[in-house]
Amino acid sequence: MPSATLTSKGQLTVPKEIRDRLRLEQGDVLDFELLPGGTLRISPRRPRPTFVGRLRGYARPSPVPVEEMDTAIGRHHAAENARARRGR
Repeated sequence: MPSATLTSKGQLTVPKEIRDRLRLEQGDVLDFELLPGGTLRISPRRPRPTFVGRLRGYARPSPVPVEEMDTAIGRHHAAENARARRGR
């Protein structure tokens, strides 16, 4: 069973085996709950899932700058509006 030693500043280092199993990363928040009988439960606080969060590790920078995407979307909508007006 992994263990940790409390420092003089009240800090603990979570053992690597535990960090790996819980997929903890720098900046993650841990919640502490004191249970009856003196048992301590420590669990990671999971943020609400987001689309980007589910793709962590898979997301890649876009090869097209956002400004170019915005321009292309604007042109597309303008063309659609022009077609709709002609079809009236």
